[in-house]
Amino acid sequence: MVEHMAKAKHLFITGTDTGVGKTVVSAILTAGMGASYWKPIQCGLEEQTDTEFVREVTGLSDQYFHPEAYRLAQPLSPHAAAEIDNVKIDLGRICPPEKCLRGALIVEGAGGIMVPLNQEDFMIDLMKKLNMPVLLVARSTLGTINHTLLSLQALRGRGLEVLGVVMNGPRNRGNKKALEKYGKTKVLAEIEPIADMTSVDLTGKFKECFCKDMPK
Repeated sequence: MVEHMAKAKHLFITGTDTGVGKTVVSAILTAGMGASYWKPIQCGLEEQTDTEFVREVTGLSDQYFHPEAYRLAQPLSPHAAAEIDNVKIDLGRICPPEKCLRGALIVEGAGGIMVPLNQEDFMIDLMKKLNMPVLLVARSTLGTINHTLLSLQALRGRGLEVLGVVMNGPRNRGNKKALEKYGKTKVLAEIEPIADMTSVDLTGKFKECFCKDMPK
């Protein structure tokens, strides 16, 4: 897993739904890989943004973080949040920060892969435009099999490279086995609930979750 990520450098973190733990996974990867972090589309500004959260919990300096292409006020689907702000999301405006092209970059999507961005485009269209290897974050609990298999099918149907699945939540051996068998994929990490992210050694969590199969 770590070797694949090191070769890829740029990773797009997507999820089967909103609230499945994309930001937690992104924070762990950003800290563990010493990568930069970029959230192209941020929906919701009243509370802490995802960029602000990842900056806080990783403790990395501002140079590791890059401004969003779109900052939308309401915590809604991008198309709905953009409509309220009288903005149209234009994929042509969303390009990776130039100074990250030679280094590792973690890109976090908004919501699931089929959330609309405007009248024509979906999150998966942005993923296709950026054309980065994908990590799919899924819940570990009931319902994850259907959501994850549908997501994998959609990603592969668009020709995107899926490195594997990260399961977020209490360990569930049955669901892990099912996802690997029926999804023809690898569960690359299982991240159990973290009570207080600010007190966690994220580099240690990266090694624990993503490097457990590496030779000692």
